[in-house]
Amino acid sequence: MSLPWVTAINDADVLAKIYGPIRAGLAQVEDLLRLHLLDGKPHFRRLLEHGIQLGGKRLRPAVVLLAGQVCGQLRQEHFFMGAVVELIHTATLVHDDVLDGAQHRRHLQTVNFRWDTETSILLGDYLFTIAIEMAAQLRDQEISSLVSRAGRKLCEGELRQICERGNFDLTEEEYLQIIEAKTAELYACSAELGAYLARAEEPVRQALSRFGRKVGIAFQIIDDVLDIAGDEQVAGKSLGTDLLKRKATLPVIRLLQMAPAGVREDLRQRLRHASPDDLHGLRMEIAQSDALDYSRQRARQYVEEAIRELTGLPENAALLGLKALAEYVLSRNR
Repeated sequence: MSLPWVTAINDADVLAKIYGPIRAGLAQVEDLLRLHLLDGKPHFRRLLEHGIQLGGKRLRPAVVLLAGQVCGQLRQEHFFMGAVVELIHTATLVHDDVLDGAQHRRHLQTVNFRWDTETSILLGDYLFTIAIEMAAQLRDQEISSLVSRAGRKLCEGELRQICERGNFDLTEEEYLQIIEAKTAELYACSAELGAYLARAEEPVRQALSRFGRKVGIAFQIIDDVLDIAGDEQVAGKSLGTDLLKRKATLPVIRLLQMAPAGVREDLRQRLRHASPDDLHGLRMEIAQSDALDYSRQRARQYVEEAIRELTGLPENAALLGLKALAEYVLSRNR
């Protein structure tokens, strides 16, 4: 089976390191996604086919499989849980596009733009419930606990971010707490599931969980950088939505932190009342400061810490894949 999402990673060497050791396993994940989503559902198959394409590069299933393989042999449960974490991730994207009013993702129209808000909300809910049902089928309390905790944390992070909209006094530490919950928790869960299903010892399991968490934090920081400095044609999705939704992401926090006292309040007011007409000016102002470089450097620090968590694990292709995935998080442009 072909893996169409890998074209989103342009560097052939990186692609081979990440996906090469687990290509057959990812094909099984894809088969499971289609089996559990599409079979016997002719009435809304077109909607589900569209939704399944929005998840992108299948990084979270890759983390499950690579973490499992670095610890030992992959089992059928690994492929099953790879599908589960991808369903959860896709559900969050469908809901995020509603919250952000986004029109495009992965060079496709978002569900809310192509259909409507009601369809998007129900589709996201449906994907979540399929994921929970699949996880429950394994009849393993630890798996159910990991997945349900990740889902709860994810929702808590999103809710906190909504409650903090327009709060441009948000600190970097508070921002990191939000993204650790809304993004990094699912990466941590994916890595821990991979280790748990491979029957890894507890210290290894927790090290891989920390690896996933730190990679996830770096991933979201870079995502927030790209929302300001990215190219929509390359990214294939709507950008600038964070500024329009008055989110205090790390580049904005840094901009305000380093701004002279005399202009800081004026900046806050402009950010609080950002409109599409202001978007270009605000993005340029952030780009001309050190905010983007600072944010990229903070992401780099998290990736370096994540890779250090892998110390002592077997030197095999899966370990190289985890390291390559962590490095890719920094270099991606979509």
